[in-house]
Amino acid sequence: MRMAQGLTMGEPTKIDNPLLAGAGGVTLGEARTNHQGRKAILMIRDEENSDEFEALVATMGIEIVERLNQSGKEDPRGYFGKGRLQDVADELAATVDGHPWQSVDLVLIHNNASARQLVAVSDAVKVEVWDRVRLLLSLFTSHASSMEARTQVRIARLQSDRTVLRELVNLQTTGERAGYGSSGATALQAVMENLNREIASLAKRQQRHANAQSERRRQRTRSGAQTVGIAGYTNAGKSSLFLALSGKEVLIEDKLFSTLETTVGRLEASPRVLLADTIGFIDELPNATLEAFRATLSEALECELLLILADASDTPLELERKLFTSRREVFERLFGEELDDDFPWRNDEMSVKQQIMVVLTKIDKATPHQLEEAKATVAALALPEPILISSHSGKGMQNLKDRILFYLFGPQLHLQILPPENYATERAVAGYVSDLHNAGLVTDYLLLEDGSVDMTIWVSEAEIAKLLAKSGSRIVIK
Repeated sequence: MRMAQGLTMGEPTKIDNPLLAGAGGVTLGEARTNHQGRKAILMIRDEENSDEFEALVATMGIEIVERLNQSGKEDPRGYFGKGRLQDVADELAATVDGHPWQSVDLVLIHNNASARQLVAVSDAVKVEVWDRVRLLLSLFTSHASSMEARTQVRIARLQSDRTVLRELVNLQTTGERAGYGSSGATALQAVMENLNREIASLAKRQQRHANAQSERRRQRTRSGAQTVGIAGYTNAGKSSLFLALSGKEVLIEDKLFSTLETTVGRLEASPRVLLADTIGFIDELPNATLEAFRATLSEALECELLLILADASDTPLELERKLFTSRREVFERLFGEELDDDFPWRNDEMSVKQQIMVVLTKIDKATPHQLEEAKATVAALALPEPILISSHSGKGMQNLKDRILFYLFGPQLHLQILPPENYATERAVAGYVSDLHNAGLVTDYLLLEDGSVDMTIWVSEAEIAKLLAKSGSRIVIK
């Protein structure tokens, strides 16, 4: 990957003709956010399934003009063998009018590559090089809209580029990189120092944001609010479900990673139930990269109830892969350790499984056979029996709402608010009605001829106990 000469971060540090396999110049300058219309070639090993990778590329508007496959063991130095890399370099350099590779300025590596591989491929082909991580980081950069999201993405990109810079310093110090010597290594070390300073500065900003988020969550908890988190693999329908449950407008696109920030809204008319929609999970994203999004993920995962979404129309293998990734990420974020198949999902003493509902989305796009296969896949992963919905058609939505409310509040209560015996001295019925609306979710309301009110409500035991104690027997559970 190339970086423009003279780009700076902190105090200017110039490197003559730098060639870095990092993230599009973000290390030393502003990140490119628009890649629409770029052309690329894709390097694959042993006919691996590249559908998801190519979908990510298409989301960015990049055209893959050719897929290059090499069988056999992956080369630890250059991903492809040295001879094959030279063939690619020669073809890129010799393109003429009408050649399929004309205007190709990007080489994509299907897997997560090591820093050494990125540098070697970049040195060989002389164009920008992305592996899976750098593709995702470029996608995140193009979708980051808020200051918090941009900070998270920037940290992730700088941390990723730091590994490449370390490799460059090592190669230039040992003389393994042709054309560079100790002076080049010294310049790169200066860049590394600038990079570390920026990461430290951004980390402080991110921590302030995380502290503010934590304080908001504490305030919501003290007010009696309960949070329902919405998580799952990217493009599983989280934003569509959020809109269907809350009515709050969010960006809904049939694209991977259209959501990078956390959006918080309320369930229907309930002031006590909050919804948190956040960034989707994705397979093979290193923990170090995902850690930059820790504050965003915490908003959804630190909740009373977590909905794990998955697309019911996926093939069984795809659904299994995506659910396993979601399950692993939830577990590791909640417990800070690697997933153990027998813990805590099959441990009755742990509450994690009880805090989770699996929701299979987009059932309007799935056949009855696909739905049966999807339910079997969920069961095989020892996850709770799924709830089937379509946010688009509304099928299954009422069942999901009822299941959420039952989990948070228990059974619906049927109440009667009695009129005062003395209207001059006692509180009016309307006051108690207002209290109940603030305390829970009222689903039915009927004013009777004698001035009393019948209500059906979802409300927590603690809240109804407070209201009963204050009512002087004016609120009666039927």
